[in-house]
Amino acid sequence: MTIEVDVLTWLAFALRWFHVIAGIAWIGASFYFIWLDLSLITPSAERDRRGISGELWAIHGGGIYEVGKYRTHPTPMPKHLHWFKWEAYSTWLSGTALLIIVYYVQSDAYLVGPDLWARSPAAAVAASVFYLAAALAVYELIMRKIARTVALQLGLMVPFVVLLSFLAFETFAARAAMLHVGAALATMMAANVFLVIIPAQKAFVSAIERGEDPPVDRATAAKQRSTQNNYLTLPVLLCMLSTHAAFIYGHAVAWLFVPAFALVAAYARHYFNEKHAGRHRPMILVVAAAAFVALVLLLGIETRKEATTSTGELAPGQVAGIVARHCTGCHAASPTQPGYVVPPAGLVFVTPDDLREHRARVVTSLETQFMPLANLTAMAPDERAALLSFLGSP
Repeated sequence: MTIEVDVLTWLAFALRWFHVIAGIAWIGASFYFIWLDLSLITPSAERDRRGISGELWAIHGGGIYEVGKYRTHPTPMPKHLHWFKWEAYSTWLSGTALLIIVYYVQSDAYLVGPDLWARSPAAAVAASVFYLAAALAVYELIMRKIARTVALQLGLMVPFVVLLSFLAFETFAARAAMLHVGAALATMMAANVFLVIIPAQKAFVSAIERGEDPPVDRATAAKQRSTQNNYLTLPVLLCMLSTHAAFIYGHAVAWLFVPAFALVAAYARHYFNEKHAGRHRPMILVVAAAAFVALVLLLGIETRKEATTSTGELAPGQVAGIVARHCTGCHAASPTQPGYVVPPAGLVFVTPDDLREHRARVVTSLETQFMPLANLTAMAPDERAALLSFLGSP
């Protein structure tokens, strides 16, 4: 008996599974503590005398919980404090490992593409590392040196993310570009924890242990970075789901649509934070939903126009040539495209009739420009339109 195991595929699967689990823990903690902090009410007189600034009562899992937040610290200090940091660290580390295994090791299949700044796999990997490091450096420069107010930080972050998106789509294959925007934002979030939040908390505890007043400025900065992380979670999730978002990253100006959708997601998050603070403003969700629908319509109209514009039908032999050039490399019984050992989704496309057999799925993939993956084979618009015409797409 012969046992065949694709180690790289299984390692990527295991890492992706762990990455999702860690991400749930991190995002869950972020959502919970922002909700908790914004939901605290004025404590009773007795608890106020004990130094508690806010309290909350909750029921969950068959029990009632009493939560209180101290103005500074309890006396005596508890022996054990839980530090919320490994949720962030494990998410970023596993995500980085996935980036290396999927996009760096298989950079010729996933990271490079035609007419991009990064012309070779090695150059694309180097560009990816520099892109993420530079994005973090500029973010820290904005936060520490340039923008002293929350309003100015927001005002600078929006064009900064647009710039990051433009650079990513000019440098990397489209799907990898959208993921890199998310990776840059996630790196900023993890750095907020590692460089600001945890050091501030350590300084807070150390000052108490020395009998000194805690550093208020550092605590304020930590709270600010934590709030930023809360708003960045939905934009990062949007980008991390990019495998299923060819209708976004396949667009001619996807570099504008990605930050636009991210901004809508962050604004929708603002509704919940306002609600937790007792300010019910449903118009935020209405505006966010309307903006989302508007973006979808703009995206769909342009994608449909690009996908179905044809200069004329091709002969059957020419259609077979398109299939051979753009489909069979991956979708063959034994793929020749690097990075594939089996055909994706088990679909084999060798002849035009193979496309007809799975017409619905093929038409959707062509119209949304999901396939060829990242347009690695440089399928031209007239070739795409010819296949759609051959398959009877209206």
